Amino acid sequence: MREAIHTADNVTLIPATGIQGVPQYSLGQARVAAYCRVSTDEEEQQNSYNVQINYYTDYINANPNWKLVGIFADEGISGTQTANRTEFNRMIKMCRRKRIDIILCKSISRFARNTVDCLDYVRELKSLGIAVIFEKENINTLSASSEFAISLYASFAQAESESISRNVTWGIERSFREGKFTYYMKQTLGYRLGDDGKPYIIEEEAKAVRDIFKMFAEGHSMAEIAAEMTERGVVRRNGSSEWNRHHVNIILRNEKYVGDAILQKSYTVDCLTHERARNYGQKPKYLIQNCHDPIIDRDTWDKVRLELARRSSENKSARKKGEKSRYHTIYALTSLLYCSHCGKPFRRTTWQWNGMKKGVWRCADRLESPKITCKKSPSIHEDKLHRAIVNIINSTIKDTGQLNAAVQESTQASRNEMMEIDKEIVTLSARIAEINALRDNLIGNISGNQFEFLSNELRTLNEEEQQKKDRLDEIKQRKDNIKLEVQKAASAREMFGNMQPMECFDDNIIRNIIERITVNSKTEITVRFRGGLEISGPVEK
Repeated sequence: MREAIHTADNVTLIPATGIQGVPQYSLGQARVAAYCRVSTDEEEQQNSYNVQINYYTDYINANPNWKLVGIFADEGISGTQTANRTEFNRMIKMCRRKRIDIILCKSISRFARNTVDCLDYVRELKSLGIAVIFEKENINTLSASSEFAISLYASFAQAESESISRNVTWGIERSFREGKFTYYMKQTLGYRLGDDGKPYIIEEEAKAVRDIFKMFAEGHSMAEIAAEMTERGVVRRNGSSEWNRHHVNIILRNEKYVGDAILQKSYTVDCLTHERARNYGQKPKYLIQNCHDPIIDRDTWDKVRLELARRSSENKSARKKGEKSRYHTIYALTSLLYCSHCGKPFRRTTWQWNGMKKGVWRCADRLESPKITCKKSPSIHEDKLHRAIVNIINSTIKDTGQLNAAVQESTQASRNEMMEIDKEIVTLSARIAEINALRDNLIGNISGNQFEFLSNELRTLNEEEQQKKDRLDEIKQRKDNIKLEVQKAASAREMFGNMQPMECFDDNIIRNIIERITVNSKTEITVRFRGGLEISGPVEK
């Protein structure tokens, strides 16, 4: 039996109407808006989009207590973020200006698939006295119990969105495995996309790309190449003719130029924020070879890849020693000329001579060290040094037999060394696999009374594994360097076969045919050509 309710003489009871979900407004009509969204721009979704607009227009106008203030509809926009939903954001602005009393929405998933965003907006609107009514879930956000229900349903919507994202990712990766992908070449110099979606070559731009690869393979630094492209007025895809080493680096590393495509270079970190990141091994990549017409031949591509790896290795070593990178200099001899007494490189400086500046090469120890230890090293005038090098090259051009024999001998020795490296790679890889198996077995058998002994065993295995991996990296790098030297020796031999005697010093030729120059004394140098041939010659006094 219900207890009777008594009221004071001055109190009038206003009974509940029994209507759930819709707030009542005593002054005039409630200003009502509707929000609807479809996820994609497919044809059936377009129909759904129009249907929702028509439905809410008729539904709101049919209620005499409501006044339609707008249908806010985002078409083909993801619901995981509100930042890109133009109509949604316009609606929220109107709410903040107190121009809306009620928002109708088909479901929570249409409002937002991100639980945090959904709750943040619902709470803000609730604080403004604005109700959001979700029809499918039968929730009015102004009711006391609404927040728990919204959290629950929004979590389901977010989980659904994450599941869809995983399915989409799986579908994309499956397409990659089958060799299906879409080309994106808006910034790729030398290519344009045809009507069939395949790239075709723009020959005028392709010539600049080939020159960049050729110059780098010949020993030019990226900064030198950039300066050359700027001087020529070569126009990049963005319309600028200003180049820097970063632009050159991007071109040299773009596999599209050899006719290949690497897929999944980046990936989506979070389906809610749509944040993307570079793929440094977190996800698999897919290499599709020979999928379009190349601008660069495979031999040049391989040579440049090896040269990039070699320069990277040498630059790291130089930085550790506090030295300047050899590939950021404009003088070819900076990377070739060494002291026979201390082994350090020679550096260029300038001297005043009879009122004129002249280039002079000196041992780095004498130029850079606070305390000179290499006291026997001479200083050599640049013009005399250039003439001595040109004379040695010209004497070699007259009789290339020695060079050819040296190249053949060094090539065979390099092949033998690479065979030994391959054998060691197999041995090291097998031992690393064996260590992994032993470690897994140890981990599975660790127990209380054996913990200390097995932990020591595990530590020993880990240390051995690291040593083996370090050695594996070292010999793989050595193999890459040998490959590059073999290629350069072959190129030098071919260049020598077609050369005429040099009339003057040429940085480009020097870089291509000479591996090292040793300054023995003020009157003698030794030139080591690529391929191993060494010839000594005089320097004029």
